[in-house]
Amino acid sequence: MEDKFVVVINHEEQYSIWPAGREIPTGWREAGVEGGRSDCLAHIARVWTDLRPLSVRR
Repeated sequence: MEDKFVVVINHEEQYSIWPAGREIPTGWREAGVEGGRSDCLAHIARVWTDLRPLSVRR
C-alpha cells in the first residue's frame, strides 16, 4: 500500500508534500490535494510553474 501525502503551500506560494495524517508545520497550509507521492508531485509540477517566491514575483 502506497503512503498518502497532502500537498502543502506556504505564504510565499511555495509547494511541498507532507505525510497525510501528520500535523502540518507552522507556516504551511493544505492546498487541497491528497494522494500518493507521485500524484502529489505531479500536481505540484502542473501548478507551480514559477518557482520564485511570491515576494520576488511582486
